[in-house]
Amino acid sequence: MTQDDGELDSLVRKRIRALRVAQGWSLEELAARAKVSQSTLSRIETGRRRLALDQLVTLARALDTTLDQLVETATDDVVSSPMIDAAHSLMRWPIRAEPGMTVVRQRMTDPPPDNPARLRAHPGREWLVVLSGTAILLLGNRRFRIETNQAAEFPTMLPHAIGADGGPCEILGIFDRDARRGHQRGEDGSPPTGPAR
Repeated sequence: MTQDDGELDSLVRKRIRALRVAQGWSLEELAARAKVSQSTLSRIETGRRRLALDQLVTLARALDTTLDQLVETATDDVVSSPMIDAAHSLMRWPIRAEPGMTVVRQRMTDPPPDNPARLRAHPGREWLVVLSGTAILLLGNRRFRIETNQAAEFPTMLPHAIGADGGPCEILGIFDRDARRGHQRGEDGSPPTGPAR
């Protein structure tokens, strides 16, 4: 076994224990869920028993995770820098673990549009949090005031637009693949714009 193999072995054992503790389960509870003896589970966690693939699969299921996540190693790609779109006051970060997801930070100064025809609808879901100021979310026929540290989540098939209320505001939004595509394609074929205004 190489040093890297030993580090992975140790990491997997620590991860099993940490996931069990995070669920608030005793050794006995996880052992029952995984259909292994409590002593076997204890020896797996402490390194006194060899890790077997079939047991790892069973433990991953019992811990409500996947084998890939259980044995995943840390990467050097922990920190990422934003892609900056100065024309639209946007910063974008892709989420590596979910390639379809994107995080966007945007400063807004304009209120949402008065004309209901300017509300946009497209497949997907969005989640946003107001970092500073107050935002107005128009969603169908409803109007929501979202203040600093408040969040909103909605299906983007509802006609929507977001704007500032009473001064600049800054939002952080998370878009699934479909919502991101909807914002990248303007109604008139314009370049990416972030949340509809």
